[in-house]
Amino acid sequence: MGYGESRGRMLSRRSVLASGVAGLAALGVGLTADLDSRPAVPLADASDVSVEQVYSQARNCPVHLVTMYPKDVAREGLPVCLMLHGRFGDARKSAGGLPNWLSDSVAAGRIPPFAFLAVDGGGNSYWHRWPGDDPMSMLLDEVPRWLAERGLGGEGGRPFAAAGISMGGFGALLYARRRREQGNPLSAAAVVSPALITSWQEMSKRRAFANEAEWAEMDPLRHIGALGDVPLGVWCGTEDRFIDGTRRFIRAAQPDYASTTPGGHNSRYYRKALPELVDFVGTQLARSSDR
Repeated sequence: MGYGESRGRMLSRRSVLASGVAGLAALGVGLTADLDSRPAVPLADASDVSVEQVYSQARNCPVHLVTMYPKDVAREGLPVCLMLHGRFGDARKSAGGLPNWLSDSVAAGRIPPFAFLAVDGGGNSYWHRWPGDDPMSMLLDEVPRWLAERGLGGEGGRPFAAAGISMGGFGALLYARRRREQGNPLSAAAVVSPALITSWQEMSKRRAFANEAEWAEMDPLRHIGALGDVPLGVWCGTEDRFIDGTRRFIRAAQPDYASTTPGGHNSRYYRKALPELVDFVGTQLARSSDR
């Protein structure tokens, strides 16, 4: 297969497909190494994963950078896709099977090589600014510098894509909006069980926003037009707690690829959704390179 193909059927612009969905880890739990069928390898011993700690001025604390590479590929200059973790997760829980799925697809020629970057965004931040802690500014302003210093990313070290799970899906969509507002739109955004909650009564229980107006200003469901024409991939199980919000998003946004078939908000479904996400992101990278 060439770079423009994938193991799933990537649909034409703004068409929707219900296909083999994957559910996700429980809310607040990031990817874990046992999700891949191969034996777990500690991050410190994985040749295709780099773990570093840097200080974030935006967050006012040290954060971990976890960079996941395809095997047997030169790393210098690789494009980068952000992988944003879920509620109560962190960067080190975000690797899981991603390096293996990425390596497999690159080796098979389905997609061009790229890297994933996970970074600590706070356990209940929904990736937005809090007093004294601004994970979104970290993504927009600091991550490009960190990537450029490591010879990664696009122009100025900017990631070409963003992906996320649960709360990280909310964050990836918010980041895509902010990148477009900056005049540097993404080449792709891909979300798995995005935490798109449909009522303030429910969202307020998470104590993630100061008030309803703050949530409404950032809620991706209320700002779909602000995403522009960024290629979107969306996965969610029909028994997932966020299926109502996800279906509403799919109807309004008409993503390039959407999957809503049986599955819940649990780790059992990562094995299905995330390999498809890897191929979706890689396919969009190949298409953007051809333009």
